[in-house]
Amino acid sequence: MSTANSEAHWILRRRQVEERTGLSRSTIYRRMEAGTFPPAIPLGGRLVGWRAADIEQFLKDPARYRAPAPARDEVGDAP
Repeated sequence: MSTANSEAHWILRRRQVEERTGLSRSTIYRRMEAGTFPPAIPLGGRLVGWRAADIEQFLKDPARYRAPAPARDEVGDAP
């Protein structure tokens, strides 16, 4: 497995995401709310992280990035 491929599965913490994107904490959360930044993944308690692959996808074209729509069962629409 190559290094680039293995890095795609890493989980990044907020400070790492801030460093890679150049965005502030408030901008990251504001863009998440607008659907223009990858969603955070709950890690337990108040801890969250982001998939490195999602951040890399965002960085390819930040102006046009749109977060994928959540699956129906993730938003509480499933029976």
